[in-house]
Amino acid sequence: MKKEVVFLGTGTSQGVPVIACGCAVCQSTDSRDKRLRSSVLIRYGAQQVVIDTGPDFREQMLRLGVQDLHGVVFTHSHKDHVAGLDDVRAFNYKYHTPMPIWADAYTLQRLEGEFPYIFDGTNYPGIPQIDRYEIDTAPFEAAGVPFLPVPVLHYRMPVLGFRIDNLAYVTDANYISPESKALLVGLDVLVLNALRREPHISHFNLQEALALVDELKPRQAYFTHISHLLGTHEEVSAELPARVQLAYDGLTVAFE
Repeated sequence: MKKEVVFLGTGTSQGVPVIACGCAVCQSTDSRDKRLRSSVLIRYGAQQVVIDTGPDFREQMLRLGVQDLHGVVFTHSHKDHVAGLDDVRAFNYKYHTPMPIWADAYTLQRLEGEFPYIFDGTNYPGIPQIDRYEIDTAPFEAAGVPFLPVPVLHYRMPVLGFRIDNLAYVTDANYISPESKALLVGLDVLVLNALRREPHISHFNLQEALALVDELKPRQAYFTHISHLLGTHEEVSAELPARVQLAYDGLTVAFE
């Protein structure tokens, strides 16, 4: 069975380039320095599930040419991870079926507040049709894809990372408990946020992300949720150890 993670976006909340910024990263002509907001597509056999629908969700679907989407799983409720939810309606129109979404109780509550017209029972023609499924810390299947939630903290905000077989995706975190680290042992691929070089209140910086890779020892690690403050893809990549790479938009990685 083919198992792949496709990086739909690898940027932080402002994306890269940042509006009105003239820094070397934002002015770079390297396509790997053009970063939409963070999201991935999981291909698991014939099934395709997206983790997070940020503001660039529509562009990401068009750029990748996605024709089939079987579900959406959310890490948390911040706008750069949920703002594109409305655009799942394109798949409603094509397949005449609701889009299933999975999120924890707080995220579902926030989605109802962000998109009241979807969830208030109005049934106005053309609004997204969605089936909601609440998740906690127990393993679950999203459209046939096995997910193991990995609780982490984004400063004081609980966020869910996810393990899918030997792939783990952890974004928007700056603390992982020993209990959650135990769920991240023996990985083929670890995807982890590494925002910038300087310390940050709610994200791992580059040094912290590298230390965590050394501790968890995945076969390969890819950093995402990257700010323009980290540096260009080329210069940062030259500093990284062999088993660590910066992810970039459009990168596809197989996992076991």
